[in-house]
Amino acid sequence: SDVYKRQGINAEYMGLLIITGDQMGKRTHKVGICGKFGTRYGASLRKMIKKFEESQHARYTCPFCGKTAIKRKAVGIWQCRGCNKLIAGGAWELTTAPALAVKATVHRLKKVKLGATKSKE
Repeated sequence: SDVYKRQGINAEYMGLLIITGDQMGKRTHKVGICGKFGTRYGASLRKMIKKFEESQHARYTCPFCGKTAIKRKAVGIWQCRGCNKLIAGGAWELTTAPALAVKATVHRLKKVKLGATKSKE
């Protein structure tokens, strides 16, 4: 409607219906990104795929630069668009649950080893 106002055209007079972004209807209510599948494949499978695809297309926080700029480049390869670093991760998410468990274990063992070397001195 701003375009018409700038050009000096009265949209109501012309009988035009102008719909802005906040007045538009939602295309999908529940299905979201899986609306492309329609009624095929069953509801349970579509819900699982929805979870995978939403996490796959999401942006993640970079551990190096702190920006929310990491996107999936290929299966298991994630790239930060802020600092341009490549990170190996999960197929659907940046970090997987087993990777987090291993990281915590390594961190704990390093802490134990560091404490043992300090007590010897």
